Amino acid sequence: MSTTTPDRSHRTHAGSGSRTPVAPTPARAGWRQWGALAVLMLPVLMVSMDNTVLSFALPDISSSLRPSGTALLWVVDIYALMLAGLLVAMGSLGDRIGRRRLLLVGAVGFGAVSFYAAQATDINGLIAARALLGVFGATLMPSTLSLLRNIFTDRQQRRLAIAVWAAGFSAGAALGPVIGGWLLEHFTWHSVFLINLPVVALLVPLALWLVPESRDPNPGPVDPISIVLSMTTMLPIVYAIKTFAEHGFTGVVGWALLVGALSVVAFVRRQLVREHPLVDVRMFRNRVFSGALVANLLSLMGLTGFLFFGAQFLQLVVGLDPMDAALVLVPGLIATIAAGLLVVKLVPLFGVRAVVSVSFGLSAVGYAIAAFAGSVPSAASIAVAFLVLGIGIGFAETLTNDVVVSSVPAEKSGAASALSETAYEIGAVLGTAVLGGILTATYRAEVVVPPLAGTEAQREAAGQTLGGAMELAASIPPQVGHWLVESAHLAFDHAVQTTSAVAILIALGAATVSWFTLRDAR
Repeated sequence: MSTTTPDRSHRTHAGSGSRTPVAPTPARAGWRQWGALAVLMLPVLMVSMDNTVLSFALPDISSSLRPSGTALLWVVDIYALMLAGLLVAMGSLGDRIGRRRLLLVGAVGFGAVSFYAAQATDINGLIAARALLGVFGATLMPSTLSLLRNIFTDRQQRRLAIAVWAAGFSAGAALGPVIGGWLLEHFTWHSVFLINLPVVALLVPLALWLVPESRDPNPGPVDPISIVLSMTTMLPIVYAIKTFAEHGFTGVVGWALLVGALSVVAFVRRQLVREHPLVDVRMFRNRVFSGALVANLLSLMGLTGFLFFGAQFLQLVVGLDPMDAALVLVPGLIATIAAGLLVVKLVPLFGVRAVVSVSFGLSAVGYAIAAFAGSVPSAASIAVAFLVLGIGIGFAETLTNDVVVSSVPAEKSGAASALSETAYEIGAVLGTAVLGGILTATYRAEVVVPPLAGTEAQREAAGQTLGGAMELAASIPPQVGHWLVESAHLAFDHAVQTTSAVAILIALGAATVSWFTLRDAR
């Protein structure tokens, strides 16, 4: 961690009468800066609540709209997919037109689309709404992190501010299930989107009052070609990952990977020759910068994958209602907040790479508890597992974001923040695409659906999702329904164990990568 020196404008060299100017000490933040931090927590809370609320609403969505297993994954993934495709462009746009201005535009749009999502009556309408939420969400997150980079110029205060920012994700994740659980007990799943509206109503006037505008003083012109190439890089690659996890390698997967690969080559070559690139790709030569991005991605992959199966397991296997299922995970989410703040004190003692590496070790332990504590997972084992996982996530998120934004000049913080957020969202996509895909594929391969039970559509849904199996079991004769429930539960239990085993290997690999790439991180 960097330290500050007393504020002296000159230092006298021994044996010389000359004075050599030195850099002034960074200004310490006052009440307006800390007030601005509080305001910037509102969009963070809004976005993180939106993700976890939806995880707990999946069983109700499955029963109400009867989506296929693939469509159910799209409801979760399309939001992160659009974010991943647009974050780089939006981060660069914020550097040019003003980060606060972009934040306000995104907040208003996010609120309007949330209201539209609450009116959805079919799965396609819900997927479309989630896609639009991703578009406007892409304007929010780079703006918040890059504004913090410019508001807090003192390194120690900035690390604390980023710790609070990272903890805000966990706070939103903790509030989302509790608020959403209450809503789901009293209203339909449509209501979970309405919680965004009061947040937007509070955010806009407070941001105009407390958050200062900032932008790159010499941003260069907007480059539409680079923006298009950034999207044609991210969207096909993430789509290919999703499709491969669900269906294996197909022609569509091959074409998507080809388009993404050609786009990334064209994008990099264009950035290298432009005087004002959309993204300075030379930053990736910095091993610490690249390692922090990878660590950020993998930590979110573990969190999202756990929430994807944990919410379904607690409701559909253990039999908890949404509110009680949410409360099971709240201790782990609170631990994530506490860990994100505690890590500011741990870094001077142990160093960045040691703490980040240990954080992935904790993630591996959390998944091991979920999969192998007892013959069958329980609500208690899921709670303990998520508690351990949450501590690891809290450590990793604070430090990786701090390393990313602190390694670039303040005027380029929008682009760096966008890359950090892109890694975050790709991790969220991979969590549901890879780990969720493994869960779905294992369940589908092992569940046995009675051949004459219900309609063909009901049997197909039961064979793809646990929610579909529970709905079919409730509509057929009790003896057959009980047999189907047992088969579905056993298939889902084995799917959780298989998914957790893969997640353990990923976490241990991430710990190893972090240890070597973050060696010089400060």
